[in-house]
Amino acid sequence: MTKVGIVGATAYTSLELIKTLLRHPDAEITYLGTRQETGIRISDVFTVLTKTFDMPCSQLSKNDVPKDVDLVFITLPPTISMQYVPQFLDAGIKVVDLSADYRFKEISVYEKWYKVKHSDPSHLKTAVYGLPELFREKIKGATLVANPGCYPTSALLGLAPLIQKNLIYNDDIIIDAKSGISGSGREPKESTHYCERNENLEAYNVGVHRHTPEIESIISLIGNSDTFVYFTPHLIPMNRGILCSMYVKTKKKITNEEIRDLFNDFYAREPFVRVCSDDKLPKIKDVVNTNTCEISAKVLGERTIIFSSIDNLMKGASGQAVQNMNIMCGHRETMGLL
Repeated sequence: MTKVGIVGATAYTSLELIKTLLRHPDAEITYLGTRQETGIRISDVFTVLTKTFDMPCSQLSKNDVPKDVDLVFITLPPTISMQYVPQFLDAGIKVVDLSADYRFKEISVYEKWYKVKHSDPSHLKTAVYGLPELFREKIKGATLVANPGCYPTSALLGLAPLIQKNLIYNDDIIIDAKSGISGSGREPKESTHYCERNENLEAYNVGVHRHTPEIESIISLIGNSDTFVYFTPHLIPMNRGILCSMYVKTKKKITNEEIRDLFNDFYAREPFVRVCSDDKLPKIKDVVNTNTCEISAKVLGERTIIFSSIDNLMKGASGQAVQNMNIMCGHRETMGLL
């Protein structure tokens, strides 16, 4: 039995972690920490948990290291998470961090995009990027896993087979991505008010979205080449879900059948990637509330379009975090998720 803590327990991602872990036969939640609310039960924050899971939340300080915990999920915001990670690792507790603080091997890239000095460079060097379909063997031996961002998860799973086979030009990738509003987090903002989002669709953070360098860094790593992506995220008036449409140029002529065979071979043994058959295209309704990524591709002239859909709170965050925990702790990878 793996004893689990959640640091930052009142986030949307934390609710998904709790719901997933409650059905996990080999995991037990023994600690909930929060920086904000005091003297509350988690069911006071998420009333859907009332009489199902009423555990009290502990006030979180930077020096708190809970007893009887084997692994913690940290759901704190970027630039804050790295202030808490070191003491858990130093106490022998494994960490799955859902922020961006440990996703970059080049500290200069992190500091450029997040506008802060990284306070824990030693652990940054040992962190493993937690996309199991690409880095499973490294995750098995990791004590610190950097859970990928939601957009990068969807985009990288769609692009990886073509990149690893060196079939596309990595410096000319267009990513058109659309996400539900929960991707902006639980903290209220004017831009996520109902009147702003309902009946609306708009692009945001064009050219400056922090997932851009994350996508580029992993493509450069697996493709061993310089990379440039034209990444445009959009907010759609839905609670959850992501659909990425990616436009790439192939280095040689390729057919729809060859593309489909490539994806089927690449993901044949992956329990959470589903390659669409025939002319079916991914859609958010088919993956919401699951840890599944659905993928298809179409060849149109000199470009190939890859479509990838996930639930941003599951495969894009908490579901993938549990998948990483399972790999780190020797559980069946699908446990609690299927």
